[in-house]
Amino acid sequence: MSGMGDGYVGTAQDAVRIRKLEKQREAERRKIQELKDKSASAKGQPGLLQFGKSRAEILEHALKKETVGLVTREEYVEKRINIRNKIEEEEKEKLQKQQQEEEELQLKKRKQRKTKGSSRLSFADDIENGSEEEDCENETLQSKRLRHGKLGKDPTVETSFLPDSEREAEEQAERERLQRQWFLEQEQIRNEPLQITYSYWDGAGHRRVILARKGDKIGDFLRSVQQQLAPEFREIRTTSVENLIYVKEDVIIPHQHSFYELIINKARGKSGPLFHFDVHEDVRTTADATIEKDESHAGKVVERHWYEKNKHIFPASRWEIYDPTKKWERYTIHGD
Repeated sequence: MSGMGDGYVGTAQDAVRIRKLEKQREAERRKIQELKDKSASAKGQPGLLQFGKSRAEILEHALKKETVGLVTREEYVEKRINIRNKIEEEEKEKLQKQQQEEEELQLKKRKQRKTKGSSRLSFADDIENGSEEEDCENETLQSKRLRHGKLGKDPTVETSFLPDSEREAEEQAERERLQRQWFLEQEQIRNEPLQITYSYWDGAGHRRVILARKGDKIGDFLRSVQQQLAPEFREIRTTSVENLIYVKEDVIIPHQHSFYELIINKARGKSGPLFHFDVHEDVRTTADATIEKDESHAGKVVERHWYEKNKHIFPASRWEIYDPTKKWERYTIHGD
């Protein structure tokens, strides 16, 4: 007997087990040989399915065999449908056969495991006991899950620091809403009327009052001033808006700035605020230099030609171009 020589040492049970394994190997060899013979005989059968060919190739090959000679279009379509149905049936049969073979193989493996488990090995009892303990543990875990139900979140835990897409979306929507509201409020502020007291300065003061909007730029304001002063002053009628200068608190404000910018930034000039356009004095009982005064003086509208001619003479000698980043030294002025 193969596998058992003169020098073999073992019990009778080992010899029985070896013979059983040899029989199983022989049965597997016979099974493999039967499958080989079956596949070889299947090659000679007239079935449509062939190993190594696609479904389209099989269909085309079968159609060539069936449509020899002249056939009508209806016959060709009918034969094509019949061949396709036949191929699908053969594929189903082949799939069912494969499933049956796999089931049989799985059944045999289970039987072999049972026969192996019944052998009296020294550690077989330990394996069985271990499997029984694992089954008991699984059952207890499942019973606990069913008893306690599905685990959920603890509502008392602080989670505000964790990322939350819903909360972030709500915050973004709230920011956009507040931004729209702010823009709407600012637009309403720009459209509010503004009464401006100014003085046309040609060496002497000619005080006037005019209405404008807070969103108007200095250039728009000077255009309205020109229209107001043109009937009275000949030099204003002949000049352009670009040749007019607006001076407020000894600061020349360029045309591109708006009253809205001066108001929201609370801009200040040398001698007072640039965001008050009426005239009022801040009357205090004591003159404290450390307290910011709220005196507002009438702004001056000056023709550029006059300014270039008299900029070395008081009061034009103290005028400077407006710079939002500059802090002016405070002092008082007299007269408008």
